[in-house]
Amino acid sequence: MALDIIWLIAGLLLILWGASALTDGASAIARRLGVSDLIVGLTVVSFGTSAPELTISVVSSLNGNAGLAIGNIVGSNIFNICAIVGVTALLRPVAVERGLMANEIPLVVLSSLVLLAMGSGVWLDGASAAMLTRVDGVLLLLFFAVFMRYVFASAGSGKESAGDTSVKEMKVWKAIALTLAGLGALIFGGDKFVDGASGIASSLGVSDAVIGLTIVAAGTSLPELATSVTAALKGRTGIAIGNVIGSNIFNVFMVLGASATVRELPFGDIGMPDLLLLCAVSVMFWLSGRVFGRHVITRGEGAAFVAVYAAYMVWVVISAV
Repeated sequence: MALDIIWLIAGLLLILWGASALTDGASAIARRLGVSDLIVGLTVVSFGTSAPELTISVVSSLNGNAGLAIGNIVGSNIFNICAIVGVTALLRPVAVERGLMANEIPLVVLSSLVLLAMGSGVWLDGASAAMLTRVDGVLLLLFFAVFMRYVFASAGSGKESAGDTSVKEMKVWKAIALTLAGLGALIFGGDKFVDGASGIASSLGVSDAVIGLTIVAAGTSLPELATSVTAALKGRTGIAIGNVIGSNIFNVFMVLGASATVRELPFGDIGMPDLLLLCAVSVMFWLSGRVFGRHVITRGEGAAFVAVYAAYMVWVVISAV
């Protein structure tokens, strides 16, 4: 267990450094290209910080471990909304653009509803077990293609605001090198963190289902947490919120789409309560800031998100005992 603890700490340190480097490098590139922080958060940052989920889910699919593949995504998306948005708002209330509320965040709700519908096959069509088929995988990939088309169309039409002027100037080669180094540190650090955490959990006799929904999900989402918190503290809330939106959509449409296309995935121990909670917190995310017309996710709302996640973790652990 000693080696697992070392990997846990080393992975966390790499994640924290990588988050800062990635935020600075990606922001500098966005500034030079005239692309908004939001678009960078929705694409480069969210893709890079979702790489651990993609790797783990696809490998799990290839190895026939469907529970880990789907549990990782469901748990990660719940963590992204409840823990990342919650902690970020607790540190600093997050202003959310009106267009973001109307256009991008509803896509997060849509991705959750699509996953819920696909996981409801056992009740809707009399299937013996809920299953993500290869047809479902292709459909999810098509949803992702439509999302990417929308993102780049928005960037090209100038619908998104330009990057903020507080981004420091940086030579192109240095910005690219810093971004790549940050991505590498995030991916490697996230991988080692999960290895260490999973080793500790296995030593303590915790089940695979609990590991998938809790330790692996939280571990693979640490890059998103570190990146969003760092960006928010630096005043770049576009990256903070865009990262969560892009990662959640990427996880469902791209990661699960690719995984299910490789091999059909039974939902197994991932049940309706987990999928319904994902839908519920997605709607909470959409409604946050709309109440009273403030368009700001307040510290009180952030505390509510964190409380929901804590209650869910308690329920998962108690149910697994």
